[in-house]
Amino acid sequence: MSVVATGTITDEGVGRLRARIGIPQVYPARPHYRRPGEDAFRHVAWSYGDDNPLWSDPAYAVGTRWKGPIAPPVLVGGDALIGEDALSDAEMARQDELRGDPLRGVHAFYAASEREWWAPLTPGHEIRRRTALVGVVDGASEFGGRGVQEWTAQAFETGSGTLLGAQYRMMYRTERRKARERGKYDGVVIEPWDEEGIAAIDAAYAAEAPRGADPRWWEDVAVGDPVGPLVKGPLTVTDMVCWHVGMGMGMYSVAPLRLAHRNRQRIPRFYHRDELGVPDAMQRVHWDPAFARRSGNPTTFDYGRMRETWLIHACTDWMGDDAWLWRLRVEFRRFNYVGDVQWVEGEVTRRHLAEGGRPAVDLELRTRNQRGEVTSPASATILLPSREHGPVRPPGPPRGATTLEAAFDATIDRFAPELG
Repeated sequence: MSVVATGTITDEGVGRLRARIGIPQVYPARPHYRRPGEDAFRHVAWSYGDDNPLWSDPAYAVGTRWKGPIAPPVLVGGDALIGEDALSDAEMARQDELRGDPLRGVHAFYAASEREWWAPLTPGHEIRRRTALVGVVDGASEFGGRGVQEWTAQAFETGSGTLLGAQYRMMYRTERRKARERGKYDGVVIEPWDEEGIAAIDAAYAAEAPRGADPRWWEDVAVGDPVGPLVKGPLTVTDMVCWHVGMGMGMYSVAPLRLAHRNRQRIPRFYHRDELGVPDAMQRVHWDPAFARRSGNPTTFDYGRMRETWLIHACTDWMGDDAWLWRLRVEFRRFNYVGDVQWVEGEVTRRHLAEGGRPAVDLELRTRNQRGEVTSPASATILLPSREHGPVRPPGPPRGATTLEAAFDATIDRFAPELG
């Protein structure tokens, strides 16, 4: 029997990973919210700094066009946030083929995502999801020698059959040892903030507010109109603690104490000993500077999902309560380190009638740090209310799908060009 070297990308490991393409899988973590309600909506919005009362104040939400609370778009998707696995008996019987990680020990960075939303999520529903690996792209890595793009698709529906949305995410796999040897980020310096700098950021925060009940009419939007800026940061470990309270611990089910012991038995290679000899999760690259340096970074850094939620926040603040965020695509090009600030900004690039005569605008977006670097280029499509065409009509799933299985298949087909 051949042995796959831990922490190394091999032809055999890539081949074993590719053998999983298209096999619906049990997601490795239970959902953080099994039946999300008003509290879940509020906690998720709070975790990324969003104070829009549409997500957090039921009394306010009743007076909107949605006639009650709806979930922030962030909640529909987001890996382990929601969704019980919806697999057939035959699909469950194939789960032994998916055990273990063919690239075990190879670092994974959340590198790109495309999401779309089809219908609002209201409180109290059980959620079903389907998940499958849909693409493996092998090639050279600027960061650490050889790299692999690992693409996964998910789709979601309520237990009563409302199809909610889908996502398509890419995890980038790189070898830690080569990343350290290359030292790509050795020149990054996070300068301390002075009183003047913090005062300027405080002033930006004080000027921000969601558009709320004031409709942004489609007819009033022009190409070139600005979106944002929305300020996020300077990033602290506290921000990431608050993030985890609302968003959970992700696909690896990182947990405390007795639950951590059980998780170590389940995925022992995900735990490395710290400087005191205590086993701790590799996820601590986000809050342990010494461990972050072992992965080739100068210090701790955010989650790509955090910046994704910030981009969503910029869209929903700009568009107002009567609009609908349909699609968002984002790439994570650079790290966002503790001490960095990100400005979320963009502009309108197109105003058009989308599928079914829906008034829509396309946006180009980005997150930009204090060093002037674009860390996350993005694009979005938003449906707006129109004086001529009437209120927003959420788009529904691709190809008019009426079942989760059909919506999932249609999502994969629509996203397939991303894999080249």
